[in-house]
Amino acid sequence: MDTESPSEHLNPLQRFGFEVRQVRQGRKITQTQLAKGTGYTVSYVSKVEAGKVAPSEKFARGCDHVFGTHGLFERLHPNADGDHPSWFEPYVDLERKAEAILDYSSTLFMGMLQTPEYASAVIRAVNPRKESFEIETMVDSRMGRRRVMERKKPPLLWVVLHEACLRTVVGGPQVMCEQLYHIVRAAESPHLTAQVLTFNAGAPPAHLPFTLLERADGSVVLYSETQYRGHVADSEAAVSEAQATFDRLRAVALSPDDSLAIIKKIMEEYAL
Repeated sequence: MDTESPSEHLNPLQRFGFEVRQVRQGRKITQTQLAKGTGYTVSYVSKVEAGKVAPSEKFARGCDHVFGTHGLFERLHPNADGDHPSWFEPYVDLERKAEAILDYSSTLFMGMLQTPEYASAVIRAVNPRKESFEIETMVDSRMGRRRVMERKKPPLLWVVLHEACLRTVVGGPQVMCEQLYHIVRAAESPHLTAQVLTFNAGAPPAHLPFTLLERADGSVVLYSETQYRGHVADSEAAVSEAQATFDRLRAVALSPDDSLAIIKKIMEEYAL
């Protein structure tokens, strides 16, 4: 007797869509009704069921609400661990397993520290022709990276933020106010240290952002990005140079306490 599930050989997107369709039809709910109940279009529902687009976490929660499935589709969500470009996956994997993350952000806050609204504005600026649901899915994936800091034993996260990160108005004053408040709250954790490199410090030791990730075996890798893709390097020369640069950044940046003070000051300016 063949007991193999019909969805056995489907990829995660197709499997999620298959289950949505099965439950929807079992409850005699139309695509139009599901679209209305989840806040999406009929076209979006159709594409999700066909496994042609990645569903957002909001859509998965909407399915649970419409179907009364108590979190089933949120658990089945295929992007639970993120849906990232293939070139970015090596970094995400390193980030998940890192013992320490040292990041220099020169213009924008690193993805792990972004609020959904800030991330949406950043992603939209880079992808102006994407549909809203596609942007939302990308934001969901970025927010998923926060789970690293929710581990029982999270990594040490040390960030040096150029003042440009605080002053570049992404998404408008309210979004920036909420973003800076998020940094202030996150810095209350003993696992996060934030320093600000002010404009008054002059020419920075580095002009481009980069991240150092320390693995459990003590080895360190360097992650950097160009406009179109990222690059992971583990050569001794590259890592040593980046470590020296990060040490100089920390040396010329404000102390953690003074950094939080200037973040709060700028946050209040956005709130006016």
